[in-house]
Amino acid sequence: MRSVVQQNCTTEIVLHAAITYSDPYNDVDVDARLTGPDGTSIDVPGFWAGGDVWKLRLSASTPGEYRWETRCSNADDAGLHDRSGTLVVEAYSGDCELLQRGRLRVAEDRRHFEHTDGAPFFWTGDTWWMGLTTRLDWPHGFRELATDRVAKGFNVVQIIAGPLPDMDAWDPRGRNEAGFPFEAGFERVNTAYYDLADLKIAELVRMGLIPCIVGMWGYYLPQIGVDRAKRFWRYLVARYGAYPVVWCICGEGAMPYYLSKTKEEDAAAQKKGWSDVMRYVRSVDGYHNLITIHPTQYGREQVEDPSLMDFEMLQTGHGDLDSVPVTAQTVATAVAREPAMPVINSEVNYEGILGRCWQNIQRLCFYHSALNGTAGHTYGANGIWQMSTAEAPYGPSPHGACWGNTPWREAMHLPGSAQVAIGGRFMQRFPWWAFEQDQEWRGKPDTTNTPYQLQAVSLPDGTRIVYVPLCWEPPAILNVAKGQKHHAYYFDPCTGEETDLGIIQGDGNNQWTPPKPPVVHDWLVVVRPE
Repeated sequence: MRSVVQQNCTTEIVLHAAITYSDPYNDVDVDARLTGPDGTSIDVPGFWAGGDVWKLRLSASTPGEYRWETRCSNADDAGLHDRSGTLVVEAYSGDCELLQRGRLRVAEDRRHFEHTDGAPFFWTGDTWWMGLTTRLDWPHGFRELATDRVAKGFNVVQIIAGPLPDMDAWDPRGRNEAGFPFEAGFERVNTAYYDLADLKIAELVRMGLIPCIVGMWGYYLPQIGVDRAKRFWRYLVARYGAYPVVWCICGEGAMPYYLSKTKEEDAAAQKKGWSDVMRYVRSVDGYHNLITIHPTQYGREQVEDPSLMDFEMLQTGHGDLDSVPVTAQTVATAVAREPAMPVINSEVNYEGILGRCWQNIQRLCFYHSALNGTAGHTYGANGIWQMSTAEAPYGPSPHGACWGNTPWREAMHLPGSAQVAIGGRFMQRFPWWAFEQDQEWRGKPDTTNTPYQLQAVSLPDGTRIVYVPLCWEPPAILNVAKGQKHHAYYFDPCTGEETDLGIIQGDGNNQWTPPKPPVVHDWLVVVRPE
């Protein structure tokens, strides 16, 4: 059996069982070993695709001729065991930057991400928790939203593959066109559900959006059990691991179900159980896709061993302006902790939630995160995370309250999404991973009665950047030598436009104060030595 595929692209090998099984999902394991032209090999699981069909999905980042061979837990099954073939990997010839550069990994400095080819990657994510359900219609609505996000500059989509938050597992809002992710009692997956999910995950990759696949919401673990959760994650790894994806083991890992009467016991069991699942996923994914967990605050506090994670997700609140100082402090704390790892603020102040958290809050949270050392940022909009529609508003959560029913097509155009993406592009102008907090080169403005602070960073080449949350009186930039020339400009975080301030020099006190900006709102001041 010979297949040809371009590098970083996925090919599918179809196998047919020679034996009939009563419970193939639970009773049969098929694995493949993929050996490259240099003799190194990886092991990846295959998945049951319904009936007598099993599939392998394979990819490679380096051109050459590879050999694959299978092992089945039932060695007597000649259709699944000891099958082999050749995979010819050719150079990628398309225009998708994600497939040109390859999947993500953690860079050597442990502060940021990079692609397989070494290109740095600043995470600019969007939140589509319920994007695999019928609440986001396929293909038109799905492609409409993805096209909008690509045009704005997003490069990651956080999306849930299994049972969803803000509902129970059999809530009709959690269906796709083929039903629920699981059959009754979580006995086995509904393969038809994932046949449709395949189309959507592949479409995200084709459009250059990295799927950050969340297994399920954390509070389902007491119902499904650790062993079944591992079996489900093996299935996800087999189905999507060959794509350039990121794994998020679960959402709000240690948070019990909203109406649980045993919350303390559930929280402890979830923390232990999801740690076991995370360890298992690392052992079965031969592609070594990055692994994390979505938290209630700090990701590392959702598991027993933080070293199981490749990077840390944060959740820093939905309290509008009150969440801004919490965001800055939470990020700074996470970035400084050991073991060192990249940090992503993966949930904060969904735009429009509870009728607030508008675009000004989106900008404040983005820059108070990014300039405190994160490796990127995830935006969210109320109406998009739950894919509300005008015809079918999402409605209340199990606790009885409703977060808001803005339709996703309306929420898609909220200005905060474009402004967060503008921030992502601004960060990519610089080696952001080398930013250092430096409070000695800028003045101390009056921050009386404000819940936020200036965010100031510098680079080894002398570049200085300060985010001024309300630029009424611009801050003085200190230690600008009178005889040394610098170039300065204002960057508008609302529009992405620049206001050139020309060549500047310090005064007799070796400081320089920018002129007032064109209008008063938040601004970034950039000063670079000539």
